[in-house]
Amino acid sequence: MTRRTALAVGTGLLAARALGRAVAQPHFGGAVVLVTGGSRGLGFLLAREFARDGARVAICARNEMDLARARRDLLHEGPAVLSVRADVAVREDVDRLVAEVIGRYGRIDVLVNNAGEIEVGPLATNGPEDFARAMDVMFWGILHPTLAVLPGMRARRSGRIVNVTSIGGKVSVPHLLPYGCAKFAAVGLSEGLRAELAGTGVRVTTIVPGLMRTGSYLQARFKGRQEAEYGWFALGATLPGVSMSAERAARAIVRATARGESERILTLPAKLAAWMHGLFPGATADLLGLVNRLALPAGNGRARARGEEIEARIDAPWLRALTALGRVAAERLHERRQPERTPSHGAAPA
Repeated sequence: MTRRTALAVGTGLLAARALGRAVAQPHFGGAVVLVTGGSRGLGFLLAREFARDGARVAICARNEMDLARARRDLLHEGPAVLSVRADVAVREDVDRLVAEVIGRYGRIDVLVNNAGEIEVGPLATNGPEDFARAMDVMFWGILHPTLAVLPGMRARRSGRIVNVTSIGGKVSVPHLLPYGCAKFAAVGLSEGLRAELAGTGVRVTTIVPGLMRTGSYLQARFKGRQEAEYGWFALGATLPGVSMSAERAARAIVRATARGESERILTLPAKLAAWMHGLFPGATADLLGLVNRLALPAGNGRARARGEEIEARIDAPWLRALTALGRVAAERLHERRQPERTPSHGAAPA
């Protein structure tokens, strides 16, 4: 190979690499992005990433104080931020939410279904109402917004729907049964939607996170032996190697949205768990059963407490030391609960 040829080949490779990077970067300048559950944790980070990319962002949540705090922070990233109090489990709230966003911005280009709840405790602590509530938030809370935005997206033959599910929607984990059932339903809905909408210009992406360092365990609810349940869950959601930086997760989700990927599994442990379950479902269930018997606490009390409340009454310096990253993330991502005030159904001014 001559020097001139080698130079041409090298230049071509560099140009292709640069083009690949440019194509891979998200480009949401001017797009309208609605993020449910956007006042804290991963939802807040996703709203921030889209705003930094130039999107006009709308967020919803149930707590007005949380929404106001998130909106103040998001205004540092972009000039157009709309916050609307809404419960995604209530269809009327969702219809009003979507109408307000479209009324303000004219359309919705990207819907990120992120809202969720976590409740931890063995089967004996759960009743039918716990399963129903999980389905309301994490299945119907995806379906209601999706059906509300789809007519406009299909009419424009353009749109993105991003469903944040969980590795719990691929592998059913003990002590998280209501959560896992709702997430399995969410994964099935998301995968089916992608197939149904193929060729319409609307792309659906299923996000399957593993454990992330958002500090969200402080807002989770724990039943049974509350302190013990809190302990194992808080450690898993905090320790490096087991959990993933929430900022890195948010960037990966925005990139997957831009590329229109069908699925993105986040964290190596989650990928390994999904792979093992896909190949050896029976062995995986038996292994989880062994973990449940040997490592997870038994209990049958249905009284529940938030992680923040349990944290305040645990005197265990070693646990505080090991969950330090989680507490830092909680402060940064608004996972410390704000006091409630009289709810209003109006939108905060943008």
